Amino acid sequence: MGSVTEEFRIIIAGGGIAGLATAIALRAPNRQITVLERSRMLGEVGALISLQPNATKIVSQWGIDKFLEQAEPMPDRAFRIFNLEGKMVREMRLETDMFGADRMLYHRQDLHKGLLDAATSPELPGPPAVVRTASAVASCDPDAGTVTLQSGETLEADLIVGADGIHSAIRAAVLGEERSAIPTGISAYRLLIPIENLQNIDNLPEKMIDTSGRSSEGTTTMIMGHDKRVIMGPGRGGKVFGVVALVPDEKMNETSSTASWVEAGSRQKLMESYADFPAWLREIFARAPDIALWQLRDIDPLPTWTKGRAILVGDAAHAMLPTQGQGASQSVEDAEALQAFFRQQHAGGRPSATEVASALRAVVAARYERASLIQLYSRQQARPATDSKASNTVTLDPAQFMKYNCDYHGAEEWLARQQAKQ
Repeated sequence: MGSVTEEFRIIIAGGGIAGLATAIALRAPNRQITVLERSRMLGEVGALISLQPNATKIVSQWGIDKFLEQAEPMPDRAFRIFNLEGKMVREMRLETDMFGADRMLYHRQDLHKGLLDAATSPELPGPPAVVRTASAVASCDPDAGTVTLQSGETLEADLIVGADGIHSAIRAAVLGEERSAIPTGISAYRLLIPIENLQNIDNLPEKMIDTSGRSSEGTTTMIMGHDKRVIMGPGRGGKVFGVVALVPDEKMNETSSTASWVEAGSRQKLMESYADFPAWLREIFARAPDIALWQLRDIDPLPTWTKGRAILVGDAAHAMLPTQGQGASQSVEDAEALQAFFRQQHAGGRPSATEVASALRAVVAARYERASLIQLYSRQQARPATDSKASNTVTLDPAQFMKYNCDYHGAEEWLARQQAKQ
């Protein structure tokens, strides 16, 4: 396949989690990987994020555990749902032997740094990826295999991966039209609280928060009531506690009109939105150093993710709401699928345009149905705010869907399993 005398040139647009995971997955001898990142990469947004068992299995296979250990990941041992009276109404255990790996909780900055270090480390197989910051992509020609930066510079590659997020510049080139992110009817307040700030909260329900700051394991908690929900969990080895509070847009007491993660939110307005929730929950809100607010947006399933030499991955392909905690994990799955279907290229050599396009079609065939279903269920779980926008319904209950999400062992195995059912 291809000539063994020329390097396989890969451009990845986007240096976030999806882009760096792809850079790690595609590393191999005789490959030149360039990551184009629009920002100066001075630090990822401060928030907690998880890698579900389906993704944890994959990153362990990449041999990057030592890079991620520096991120102080915490295995998440249970998902607990509480009502407004503080009573635990459901607990789903998350043991390693259930899905072959743990659900791991990270601070987003730490996970990003671990992936960046792995992508650029000389210790992994193949040449390290080269990350170019302040290199925003303006346009792409998928058939020619070119990317033009906002600076006017044009770069050529045998494979172009659009990992440039929900506002992807590559997406329009692949689809031949603009597909903008759409508001989903929900806004989210994001709080990151030092664990020492959460001591001595009156009437805090048992099993809600471990305030010792010494726990090596975590638990994710959701409080549901009326048409709102709050998801909480620990990070950085138990030293911080992350909170996401979801509010239907029509019930907001302030305007949320952007998808920016750094827009400031009002503590007073958050308190007003949760005025009918228990005092212990509002006390948690009160102890946050600052509050961010963003309007949750996703995209409808796209007609395709690929054209010519280009493919979309992560949020560029299937941006989804955080209600299943699968956004980052689906990006990792995309990266593994690219690795799997370009595996025969590991001996080196530059593939032809026909060979690249064929491999990319195989990636989409293995990934499209699964990612689209998880995307749909993530939107459905945000109801009732998006109830009127849902065109169909996934009938699995949360435990069944957790099994669907996490019982995954890679693209080739998944594709074979689906074909066996036909």
